[in-house]
Amino acid sequence: MMALARDFSLLFAPTVNSYKRYQASTFAPTRIAWARDNRTCGFRVVGEGDSLRIENRIPGADANPYMAFAAVIAAGLHGIERKIEPPAEFAGDAYKSKVTPVPKTLHEAIALFEKSAAAKEAFGAEVHEHYLHAARAEQAAYDRAVTDWERGRYYERI
Repeated sequence: MMALARDFSLLFAPTVNSYKRYQASTFAPTRIAWARDNRTCGFRVVGEGDSLRIENRIPGADANPYMAFAAVIAAGLHGIERKIEPPAEFAGDAYKSKVTPVPKTLHEAIALFEKSAAAKEAFGAEVHEHYLHAARAEQAAYDRAVTDWERGRYYERI
């Protein structure tokens, strides 16, 4: 799951606003790391015995749950089929680490998803292109918008 977390981030965080959540010291994940009961990591191992499980903390409440689950399952199968071993457990504050970050913008997520052979393989060319089109339309709408903050900062202050 960690190996494809960045590739599949478009499905975990589908809007421009999604990426504002990934801020240090907020308990939102900013790094692709795993640890036991460590909320600074994107993946957290919690529970014990039969309730032991892995949380992928990267998807936000704005993600399509079906696509987020599909991405997690596809990433898990990808790792199993290729016998990908996870990195060592992270120790400490992931916010202060140099561990690989989650994408910082929708623009970055689009680029990662677009070039991801694993995404094309997992979801098929038609679904892959559909989600790229939707994300590009979202980014283009944002790029054309003038926000209240911009009006206040650049027009009303002058």
